[in-house]
Amino acid sequence: MTTQQLTPGPDAPGHDAPVHAAPDGSVPGPSTAGSATAGSNAAGSAGAGSTALDPSSAPLSPTDRTTPTRGRNRQVDERDRLMGLLSDALIVHLGVVAGAHPVVLPTAFGVDPAGPDDGGTLYLHGSVAAGWLAPALERDVCVTVTELDGLVLARTGFHHSMNYRSAVVIGRPRRVTDHEERRWALDLIVDHMVPGRAATLRPATRKELAATVVIALPLAEASMKQRAGGATLEPGDLELDGWAGVVPVSRTASAPVTEDYVADPVPELVLRRVAELSGDGER
Repeated sequence: MTTQQLTPGPDAPGHDAPVHAAPDGSVPGPSTAGSATAGSNAAGSAGAGSTALDPSSAPLSPTDRTTPTRGRNRQVDERDRLMGLLSDALIVHLGVVAGAHPVVLPTAFGVDPAGPDDGGTLYLHGSVAAGWLAPALERDVCVTVTELDGLVLARTGFHHSMNYRSAVVIGRPRRVTDHEERRWALDLIVDHMVPGRAATLRPATRKELAATVVIALPLAEASMKQRAGGATLEPGDLELDGWAGVVPVSRTASAPVTEDYVADPVPELVLRRVAELSGDGER
């Protein structure tokens, strides 16, 4: 989904909605898709019938299209760190050539490290009416994800920088048409926002499913970079005056705001997610 859309439907407090099983018949657990705790979460352990390598043991293998050309000392080779980045991020950006011009779109997503595609599967949510959909399925696309960890303030403007984790994924997406895989992917996307949330919702209606498209992108062709630490010093910078250092940057979540028409208390899983996003809980 784009950041303005959510298809699986509104809350139905107290409704015991069925839990959608993965295409192989297993049931998703309470963890977020793409969790990096051990490279095997609800999605990764259940999978979608894939024989993909365990993401914790398969290194990233960037191609000519994804290998960094600058700052190679920041290149990350461990696939589990890519999965950790995808676990932490809440949106990715999809780049596609739509007609005569390129577009880059923020999109909600879910990750299945053991999905049916080479290297695991990145599921992206969209609308069947989206103008980018048809072009995206006809050629390779690029997906990027970035988490900002700090502002690096040096004694010279040239060496001002940022501490970050970022990744690039390039590949040919496919439209998910299998009914069970679509439901599985939509649950992963919802659970990526709040782990366990999908099982508490009413099932999506046929109309909602008909208006929704899920595309799957292989995670085989991916690269990741990370910067951490302080500012770079040139000879003579130590003798200069002026402050230098790092401003750590982190995401936080505020207290949930309940809709006026809802009488139920805030669910524990939502409160737990608020704590996780604020760095007060374990993922």
